[in-house]
Amino acid sequence: MGLVSKIEWTEATWNPVTGCTKMSPGCGHCYAERMAKRLQAMGQPNYANGFELALHEKILKLPLAWKKPQTIFVNSMSDLFHEDVPAKFIQRVFHMMEQAHWHRFQILTKRSERLLEINHKLSWSSNIWMGVSVENQEYAFRIDHLRKTGAKIKFISFEPLLGPVCDLNLKGIDWVIVGGESGPQARPMDASWAVDIRNKCQRTKVPFFFKQWGGPNRKKTGRKLEGRTWDEIPTAFDITRAVSN
Repeated sequence: MGLVSKIEWTEATWNPVTGCTKMSPGCGHCYAERMAKRLQAMGQPNYANGFELALHEKILKLPLAWKKPQTIFVNSMSDLFHEDVPAKFIQRVFHMMEQAHWHRFQILTKRSERLLEINHKLSWSSNIWMGVSVENQEYAFRIDHLRKTGAKIKFISFEPLLGPVCDLNLKGIDWVIVGGESGPQARPMDASWAVDIRNKCQRTKVPFFFKQWGGPNRKKTGRKLEGRTWDEIPTAFDITRAVSN
């Protein structure tokens, strides 16, 4: 089994890269940085240098040993498309995901420019879901970059959602996740920002997943948006359609 994840929209995590550097407002209170420092203090060898970027070749083949099919978030503790991760290493990660075809892999990046830059060097098998993180309108350009890639399933994570996203274009997008920031210094999410995105998803028939309101105590604020939970994911039909297009 992969490392079981508490993230609501996935099942497990696999971190062939750890560590990162901040690049936009969404990184301000990075949960991965906080966790890396705790793991460093606990003596976890992969975090010997805290949140400094590190490649872990020894765990590249781990998904092949996990025989039970599962949904795996790739690099929950980093950004695979960080400028200091060699393109050849990214290709090796993609090759491993292609080999472990019984799993579903989910990747998120804020570095959409680099994603698009090396898109043609990557093998986009149908079990690889590619997403971009967008925290407000200023970073909606990442969606345009994602749209131009060869990913069969494309998704957006509006988390932490720090402002409204106007005139949202969901053409070619297969899934949307929305969530507020959590942690001791969490910045608030306005309900209207989340509702606007939810409404656009409903109009365009894009599956919508509401992860959390967030805040210092995310369990207390919960996951309900306008009285209900939203746990939609792309269905088998959606995936077949995306692969055939």
